[in-house]
Amino acid sequence: MRERVEEALNGIRPALQADGGNVELVDVDEAQGIVRVQLQGACSGCPSAQITLAMGIERAIKERVPEIKQVLSV
Repeated sequence: MRERVEEALNGIRPALQADGGNVELVDVDEAQGIVRVQLQGACSGCPSAQITLAMGIERAIKERVPEIKQVLSV
């Protein structure tokens, strides 16, 4: 499951990097279906970070790994 989450992040990473940001996978809790990520660079303090998390990162992960129920920023 972790590999599929990484693949999903690799798909969205270029868009984040184009805006000066990035995302790092911190943890995958397979039992609860929770992914924890850390937004980096410009994304870490961006006012749109929660929108980026929900509409971009979470959507990309859930499309590739439907077992994931929630993506949290840490």
